Amino acid sequence: MSQSPILSLPLIQPSQAQKHVTHNEALRVLDVLVQLTVQSADGTVPPASPAEGDRHIVASGATGDWAGRDHNIALLESGVWQFFVPSEGWHADVQATAKTMRFDGSAWVEMTLDTNNLDHVGINTSADATNRLAVSSDATLLTHAGSSHQLKVNKASSGDTGSLLFQTNWSGRAEMGLAGNDDFSIKTSADGSSWHSAVVATGNGDVGIGKAPVAKLDVDGVMKLTPALTADLPAAATIGTGGIAFVSDATGGAQLAYSDGAAWLKVADGSAL
Repeated sequence: MSQSPILSLPLIQPSQAQKHVTHNEALRVLDVLVQLTVQSADGTVPPASPAEGDRHIVASGATGDWAGRDHNIALLESGVWQFFVPSEGWHADVQATAKTMRFDGSAWVEMTLDTNNLDHVGINTSADATNRLAVSSDATLLTHAGSSHQLKVNKASSGDTGSLLFQTNWSGRAEMGLAGNDDFSIKTSADGSSWHSAVVATGNGDVGIGKAPVAKLDVDGVMKLTPALTADLPAAATIGTGGIAFVSDATGGAQLAYSDGAAWLKVADGSAL
């Protein structure tokens, strides 16, 4: 009997008697194999109480009624097991595991998504061309495999930015990292537009405080006050009581000054700057 090349369906021959038999057999095979689902894919013996029409992928090392039928699709029909030999590329949905399997020519293997080099990944939200990885969640966990774990933020060159940005309703409020240079800085903003440096740490270990630091802690742990021109000082009323600054004048002289909330005064004698 002639058969189709892919599913081996029986073909009706010219002048064949009882053509309905051949036609019905072809429909029976299609009914088994099209939109293929199976009850299981790991059994080596038939289940104890199979139901009519049950289908299974026979696992390697089969015995009993399935002996010698490894990797076949077994169908219970009229109380007898019928077998179908798969071709490479066939897919089957396994009801017991909700997995999809593929026959690779020698065995059935579980199909897994290749997650390498994906354009975008969105978890519970949509990713885009800028935010190629987007996560919407109450928390995000990055943990160790072994003993340690590093989170790396890499930038191309010194003038670029590698940082962590903290936002309120999508408007920046704090940023920490390497922002436009290789000094580590912590910056804050009240509106997401104007930014102020709170702390700046240089590559040699010095730490500056403030947007134009008047104080820094050097690598040896010595606190130093950085001179600023008197004209550059913010208003004492803005600073409030207790502010301290090391200021210089146009002649190069330097004064340690403090703010009483209304004016800047010299520490030496309490006179106004």
